[in-house]
Amino acid sequence: MIRVVVADDDLLVRRGVVSVLAVIDDTEVVAEAGSLPELLSAVEEHKPDVVVTDIRMPPTLTDEGIQAARTIRADHPTCGVVVLSQHAEPEFVTSVFEHGNEGVAYLLKENVGDISTLTQAVTAVADGGSAVDPAVVSALVAGKSSSPSSSLDHLTPRETEVLGLIAEGLNNGAIAERLVLSDRAVAKHINNIFAKLNLGEEPSAHRRVRAVLIWLAALD
Repeated sequence: MIRVVVADDDLLVRRGVVSVLAVIDDTEVVAEAGSLPELLSAVEEHKPDVVVTDIRMPPTLTDEGIQAARTIRADHPTCGVVVLSQHAEPEFVTSVFEHGNEGVAYLLKENVGDISTLTQAVTAVADGGSAVDPAVVSALVAGKSSSPSSSLDHLTPRETEVLGLIAEGLNNGAIAERLVLSDRAVAKHINNIFAKLNLGEEPSAHRRVRAVLIWLAALD
């Protein structure tokens, strides 16, 4: 049984998410919350397997969902977090994934009513995996390639292997050790990946996140 806490300050939206979760096999909603403090308190009390949270909630209605994801993943590493948003905002997406993509998902609210979409995300993060709304990826790579998979087709087998390890959350040193390469060789491969995915004009952390999102989208 996957135990879930749902957080959203809009009661109708929250009840809608709870209703969708109620029809997913082996899933139980153990608590609801309407603000960041309530969410963190519920997580401490119920120790859920997954949290499904709006990205904006009281007290500031800015980025409470992102704050929650960071705090929960740090204090409860086995708890997955699904962040819901009304928009595919690049800065929010990169913020959600910048500390690693294990056990984290980003979905658009408009697609949460699709049972299969929410099921996939909840199941993925409960197992320590990731999920990203295809519409989010499309927005992030719009104008860069015709599709996530087509942009990946330009990578060499070694670059594809390196990108897969980035998606696992490995840093350059760990990648070098895994592939028995020098740090310089790994850095060169990563720079080539960024160039081929047209991600060369952003901070390094954001480029890594976007590259991982493209990788995840191609696996769907």
